[in-house]
Formats: sequence, C-alpha cells, structure tokens
Amino acid sequence: MYFQIMPSFNDPSLTKPGDEICKSFGIFPPKTDPLPALVEPPSFPNAPETSGTLVELTHPRILLLTSYLDAGWTNAKRGAWLRSETRDRLYSVVNLLPEPWGLCVFDAWRPLDLQAELFDAAYQDPLLPEGFVSPPDQDARLCPPHLSGGTVDCSFTLHGVPLGLGTGFDDFTALAAADALETQEGINRDLRRWLYWSMAEAGFIVLNCEWWHFEYGTRRWGALNNKDPLFGPASLTE
Repeated sequence: MYFQIMPSFNDPSLTKPGDEICKSFGIFPPKTDPLPALVEPPSFPNAPETSGTLVELTHPRILLLTSYLDAGWTNAKRGAWLRSETRDRLYSVVNLLPEPWGLCVFDAWRPLDLQAELFDAAYQDPLLPEGFVSPPDQDARLCPPHLSGGTVDCSFTLHGVPLGLGTGFDDFTALAAADALETQEGINRDLRRWLYWSMAEAGFIVLNCEWWHFEYGTRRWGALNNKDPLFGPASLTE
C-alpha cells in the first residue's frame, strides 16, 4: 500500500462507491466480457513535434469534476479540454450509454506546469512505482499523455452521481489497476469491465495501473496499436 501524497490525490469527496450507489438506485451495469491481458509496451514511439489545438468539453451528460482546481493545485485550470478527435470519441461513448447513466471527467488536457507540480508531489514518496504520474518532459517527442490532449480520466455517473469503481480517482495502490478486480465477482468489477469495453470500442486504450485513465492518439496508444502517435503537445493558446 502507498500513502496518499496530498489530500487532492484519491479525494473521497469526488466519487461515491459505485456498488453502493447502484444498490441504492436498484440499477446495475450490464454484464460484459472479462478484460483482456493488459500489457505495458516496453517503449513508445516519438510523438509529432508539431503542437495542436484543443476544444472544450460541453456535453450535457458529462459531469466535469474540477478535482485539481478544487484541491488547490497552483497550476490547475477550470474546465476540461481535449483534441477534437478525442472529444468526439468520448461523446460517442456517453451517447451510447442508456439513461440514467452518464460519464464524469476528473481530468483531461493537463498543462506542463501542472504535470510538473503533480509529478513532484507524487514522487516525494520513493516507494511509488513509475507510471502513476508521467514525468513533465519538455521534449515534444516525449510528450506526456495528458499534455497531448488525447487523454481523459473518467468514470460513470448514475443519476448524476460520480462513481468510484473500487477506488477513488488518483488512488496510488494496486487496487487501482484496471484489472485488479477481475477475480472478485461484484458490481465494481462489472462497472470497470463496462467502462473498459465502452472506451475500447471508441478506440481508447487504458493505462494498466489506473482504471480511469484512457488514451487516444498518444505515444502509448501508438505503441499498443503499432501506429504512429497522432498527437504531440497541445495548448490553449494555439
């Protein structure tokens, strides 16, 4: 187990336990296939060095949780932005969900100064494994996934209540792994499977150590799909 670095990581106020909320409403996720074997690529191809533009998320069935801003991170910004291609794929996911299900977004595009702030705070813990927070590399070819605008941290909502699927957001324990519940029958496992397959059908890949973290067009996405990455750094000012 790894201790919480700051109150903003794994803040319990962001979500309610998914299994408890489903039981309270008497509404449950559909049964879907087990997760496939999740493999982390040994290396990633370089991102394009050209910068790109972003669009704001404004979907009526997507709840924006300004988690880092509300927690007091100095470089956090209000709102959520993605590449237009990534946004459209996320919209396709939520549009296919039956009412009263929706999505919530914890984080999307992340500026490099916020990436550095989070990385420095997280890795004050020398026992925290690599991968939970990407290094804030200034080389465009090594673009962090959130800086690209191709990455979104998300979960389900039910009747507008944001759900934690076995853990909260930014949980730095082994239980946060996307496949950590695969051998434990239950509602949270079913929710994780449904989220994974819903996002995968729209072209996203999951980060193995974080069930909420999905990427499209990034360096990791390129490595797992044997394709060139689509996105380098993105900026609000382009």
